[in-house]
Amino acid sequence: MSNRPVSLVTGAGRGIGRGIAIELAKLGHAVVINYAGNANAAEECLRLVREAGGDGVAVRADVSASADREHLVQETINAYGRIDLLVNNAGVAPNVRADLLEAGEESFDRLININLKGPYFLTQIVARQMIGQVQRGDANSFGPPRIVTVTSVSAYAASVNRGDYCLAKAGLAMMTALYAARLAEYGINVYEVRPGVIATDMTEGVKEKYDRMIEQGAWPIRRWGLPEDIGRAVAAIARSDFPYSTGEVFNVDGGFHLRTL
Repeated sequence: MSNRPVSLVTGAGRGIGRGIAIELAKLGHAVVINYAGNANAAEECLRLVREAGGDGVAVRADVSASADREHLVQETINAYGRIDLLVNNAGVAPNVRADLLEAGEESFDRLININLKGPYFLTQIVARQMIGQVQRGDANSFGPPRIVTVTSVSAYAASVNRGDYCLAKAGLAMMTALYAARLAEYGINVYEVRPGVIATDMTEGVKEKYDRMIEQGAWPIRRWGLPEDIGRAVAAIARSDFPYSTGEVFNVDGGFHLRTL
């Protein structure tokens, strides 16, 4: 059994997931760095986690595959004995940004399986593990377990050339509400962290578009969001700073969600 809080972060090799892993390491967490294919990025993240004061292991698993989800959870338990925090972060962009009237099913199925189905059923497995911990009293030294799902402003901002992505993020928002309602009786709080435009590999291809939007004041805080901005929000939840909140949405979007005249 680990003498540190244990966090499982999906899609943690790079981008937002890496930013989250590093901020959790600063709190002294043991971080399970899940990755789907880029082993080098995961090993680099593991090095940064250890430099930041945490511990960690890297585990390859495709969250869209049932056997891989089971493997990921089992490897976490094998390494550390429990899970104190699950961060559902893994996600992909559409294969092709296609107009809503032209988009095909193959890209849709791939994205929904990874971005929505995977987190939904991974959370189910982890929630059962967490309930067992609570019932045995295993989690008391670090407070009750918590679950965080990283979504996007695309949960409500319509992009007609990536409808599958928007649907997945909207589904994750409802997933947060569902698990928050179901797990409250066990003291397990569930949260959504909703990023805006964040500087990662995923947004590199549309950098010029967002640079123009920032310059024109499309959102109040006129800069790109950074992975560490999301990491700090997750770290606040990991510290149990919000014990009387569950199902809550934390917007980390530079004020994008504000409607102004």
